[in-house]
Amino acid sequence: MEFLFTKIIATLGPASSDPEIILNLIQQGVRIFRINFSHGTFEDYERLLNNIRRAENQSGNHIAVLGDLSGPKIRVGKVIKGGVHLQKGQVIKFVKRDVITGERNFEFVFSSTFPHFIGEVELGERILLDDGNVELKCTGRERKGLDAALICEVINGGLITSAKGINLPDSDLSVPSMTGKDFLCTKFAVEKGFDYLALSFVRSGDDVKILKAELVKLGARPQEQIDTKGDMGFTEVSEGLKNFIPIISKIEKPQAIDNLQSIINETDGIMVARGDLGVEMDIAEVAVLQKKIIHMCQEHGRPVIVATQMLESMIESPVPTRAEVSDVANAIFDGADAVMLSGETAVGKYPVKAVQMMKRVAAKTNFFIKEHDYHPGTSMKQTFMNRTVALANGVRTIVEDLHPKYLVVWTNLGGSAVNLSQQRTAIPIIAFNDDEKRLRQLSLLYSIKPVFMKEPKSGSQFINAMDKILIENKWASKGDPIVIVSPDPIHKQGITNRIVIHYLGESVEE
Repeated sequence: MEFLFTKIIATLGPASSDPEIILNLIQQGVRIFRINFSHGTFEDYERLLNNIRRAENQSGNHIAVLGDLSGPKIRVGKVIKGGVHLQKGQVIKFVKRDVITGERNFEFVFSSTFPHFIGEVELGERILLDDGNVELKCTGRERKGLDAALICEVINGGLITSAKGINLPDSDLSVPSMTGKDFLCTKFAVEKGFDYLALSFVRSGDDVKILKAELVKLGARPQEQIDTKGDMGFTEVSEGLKNFIPIISKIEKPQAIDNLQSIINETDGIMVARGDLGVEMDIAEVAVLQKKIIHMCQEHGRPVIVATQMLESMIESPVPTRAEVSDVANAIFDGADAVMLSGETAVGKYPVKAVQMMKRVAAKTNFFIKEHDYHPGTSMKQTFMNRTVALANGVRTIVEDLHPKYLVVWTNLGGSAVNLSQQRTAIPIIAFNDDEKRLRQLSLLYSIKPVFMKEPKSGSQFINAMDKILIENKWASKGDPIVIVSPDPIHKQGITNRIVIHYLGESVEE
């Protein structure tokens, strides 16, 4: 059985929207697709979702879909065709009303998608444009109602065209964490059965609570999770809530680093979004912050994704740089659950080759980890220990002594699979469940292979059914040792309390 411990996420876009390409990406190793709500229409999103589900059915794998909410991204307003070039030392203005920069009387006057920032940026604070390629400094403000303006000096110049991003790393803005479009996209994601939602530009745990509350209103989260800190998302799903959507918080703001603990307490997973993070903070800090974030996620049992520019050169080139390959490998050595491709698969010239390369790097790195008994990451803190986590720790000790072929788990809500995944053992984990949505969500987790099975009537029946599946699919051979983790009774939700050491081919009386 082909098996990757570290999962691959691919962003869909014009270069990868066709069903045939999506199927090819799955065959090359993608297990989660990201649909970016910043681009396209709801018709486009639904078309992509339908194409994913069609390819998923053909592939025989469980594929998760991650909807990425745009968040309050501030952008430059309209600029004349060809853009305007800013020179070092030049003075420019941002105004509240809509203008077309470059036209007569507005040669260097800019509008934006969030004009309120004009009243919130303080003297001396930086304004970064185009992912930090252009740097401005606030030198003054004109207060004239609708004609109010922010006066800026160009520190580092460059070409500015319409819709370029604006980053304000020194400013504490009042912009809400979710826009009107984000609420519409959330409703759409619930109605269409998305598996995850990513929340952009998170600044504190309170931002996550806003999305939680909206998902409760839409029937996609239980009410009791609103005021519960430290919950583990889909490991705490109430019985019968089939439409549950876990939240992935994107860390890309300086405020998020300051409030990382509160965010981790409230969220179900974390994405290290190095794009805006590297713009708004000292770029030399990004590698250190990545390790810090991954370390904290593992201490709290949270899945973590590393994203942005992992194989950036493959947007134009069929071969990545050596540094990019090392970057992917190091994220895996750190213990990331998943690594993500963005522009490489969305708009790049070589989307399939980019996935193939990421898979090759992941396979080589995972092989090294297994062969050298390397334990990536950090165990959960003792203060967050519970019965299921303690059992998972015990399983790790058994695995180190026995070296079984697989860990096998029957998981009702997903909690036992999460906890076993967080142990980062060098043994693949096969997670059985009878809920397709839950199996798709498990596709994100490190070392998990989700497999459908109708709920057995007993633990013994589960072992016999599992035994048959592994042997018939030639995933293992008779006599191979398997460590089985399950609840007793098998249908009991929220409790994992049984460990069995089983040798394939042994009959178990029902």
